[in-house]
Amino acid sequence: MKKIMVIEELAETRNFFVESLKVSGFDTIGAENDRIAIERVQEELPDLIISETITPKLDGYSVLSTLRQNPITAIIPFIFVTARKTWTDIRFGMELGADDYLTKPCTIEELLRAIATRIEKQSTLKQWYALEHQKTPEKSTHNTTAQAEVNQSIHPTGSPMREVFKFIEANYQQPITLTEVAQAVGYAPAYLTDLMRRQSGKTVHQWIVERRMTAACSLLLETNRSVEEIATAVGYSYTGCFFRQFRISFGMAPKAWRKTQVERQSSNSG
Repeated sequence: MKKIMVIEELAETRNFFVESLKVSGFDTIGAENDRIAIERVQEELPDLIISETITPKLDGYSVLSTLRQNPITAIIPFIFVTARKTWTDIRFGMELGADDYLTKPCTIEELLRAIATRIEKQSTLKQWYALEHQKTPEKSTHNTTAQAEVNQSIHPTGSPMREVFKFIEANYQQPITLTEVAQAVGYAPAYLTDLMRRQSGKTVHQWIVERRMTAACSLLLETNRSVEEIATAVGYSYTGCFFRQFRISFGMAPKAWRKTQVERQSSNSG
């Protein structure tokens, strides 16, 4: 049975949501203010949270921000259900990392549909993570040390953003966007950008580029593949984009870099 937390200052509204969700087959928890909400979330670890945004005794934005900073509670789906319905309010909530934003009055059917969507997506993500953990690197007698480096992640170990790095590692060989990364880990794109910059000093895009450039260098050194083939292998649909990014990263074109490195290795071995 899925457990849902309802954060709402008004007892009548809170009880309505709690009882309606209970009748619909959910285990429910209620909280009337920030302190109780955060404490109960950390104790109960619900499968999903619905919350009002701002009332005299409740700041749902603050609750969301606090939970998103804790790796244990950061990926719990969070839906705002509120009377605040301006575009500014909606954007602010989504940029903080809310998964959905419903405006009052809303029917219990609308809320149940939103809950079902978020729980289904969370289940899909958990399945993806489980599959990633089950994967083991293929071994080959032809592997060299440099080639092994292509498969080695450059991302920080033990980072609170490890799920983001896992997704990048699994998908950098194909075109991926910030939105796709954010969706995969359950964050809003703007919030993820800010969180990554604060946690790691780089944006999601910078990490993707760095991983691709590392792989490209290994392929340039350890294979005879053409630059065009390498561009495709590391996730660039257009070779021109790869050329431009490589030049920005290393100050020269891929072919020139390859030639320089080969000459340097020959000189060192001689």
